[in-house]
Amino acid sequence: MSMEDHVRVEPVALMPTSAGCAVFLGDGEKVIVFYIEPGIGASINAVMSGVQPPRPLTHDLFSQVLDAFGGKVDRVVILKVEGDVFFARMFIHAENEIMERKIIEIDARPSDCLALAVRQEAPVYVVKHVWDDLRDMTDVLVELRDKADE
Repeated sequence: MSMEDHVRVEPVALMPTSAGCAVFLGDGEKVIVFYIEPGIGASINAVMSGVQPPRPLTHDLFSQVLDAFGGKVDRVVILKVEGDVFFARMFIHAENEIMERKIIEIDARPSDCLALAVRQEAPVYVVKHVWDDLRDMTDVLVELRDKADE
């Protein structure tokens, strides 16, 4: 699958819900949503807001370990959706004085992928046919933001 078959997205908003945290990803024209645990939502939001926790969070630790081994998150790809469950892969580029250059592909929850991607400034993609099948949630996001402003 080539990168032409992918849509690049950015986190548009993270909003608390009664069940956790809603993550809105968008490409400038469309917005999708999936739900994650509140703790991971807080972790992503802290990075996006520029807040430095007093001690490293789990995703900070993993990011630091990657750095120590010469690794970096290259990209994240959301591959499929089954019901309300999203599936993603994280691609890590590793290169150091001990080993040759490697690209490592890891199955991971989109929430963990996003938490690491924002820390390492890595791009996030959705496979195009998955993106096309997902409902545009822009109107829901606008409605939630309007309610939050009241």
